[in-house]
Amino acid sequence: MRAVRPLLFALLPIFASCTMSYGPEEAPVPTGTRMQGELSVSGGKLLLRPCLEQRHFLINDSGNTGLLQESASLLDTKDATLFADVSGNLDASKTSGNDGQLNLTRLYRVQREGHGCDDPNFKRQMLRASGHEPDWSVSVNAKGLVLERPNQEPLALPYLEEQLPDGRFNLTSEANGLRLELWIAPQRCVDSASGAVSFLSAELRSNGKVERGCGYFGGSRNN
Repeated sequence: MRAVRPLLFALLPIFASCTMSYGPEEAPVPTGTRMQGELSVSGGKLLLRPCLEQRHFLINDSGNTGLLQESASLLDTKDATLFADVSGNLDASKTSGNDGQLNLTRLYRVQREGHGCDDPNFKRQMLRASGHEPDWSVSVNAKGLVLERPNQEPLALPYLEEQLPDGRFNLTSEANGLRLELWIAPQRCVDSASGAVSFLSAELRSNGKVERGCGYFGGSRNN
């Protein structure tokens, strides 16, 4: 049996009364301010330091986003940090030692490794999706999408977007004999290589071949 991570016990008082469920669900309506930054634990509390800032905000998961539980499963040492992309409402903190409280309304992703605050393309991206075995990634902005695979040149394509019920949508493109479809649904998704947790599932279909992965909204799109 795998040993329980020590940080899980440090966070237990925070979410002992929380419940959550995973699976297909309607996309939540984002409210408040969207923030990306570094998550850490101090005194049994979860803190967020926004990218390129020195301020620290106490996390209050008032929207039951699941960030506390996800963080407990990813943090494996006392001094470990995570990257998180969230939205919420700022409020004055009821405890000393921080710069305010962030009342969460939505969790976009939380991860232990990979691009975080250092991602130069995040602000321009509308969506990023990726998968493994074999590796693939699709980056989307207002001008088009780019499909990348190992040992292949990046393929830039125009696309059309179709909105579907329950917060789902798909992007389609057809050029140079290739038909590509990217289907996105609001659902908890765990990257099989890094363990990163996001809340969009992705399915890439190219010329009849189906590959699955995870996705998240970039800085230029919230929903």
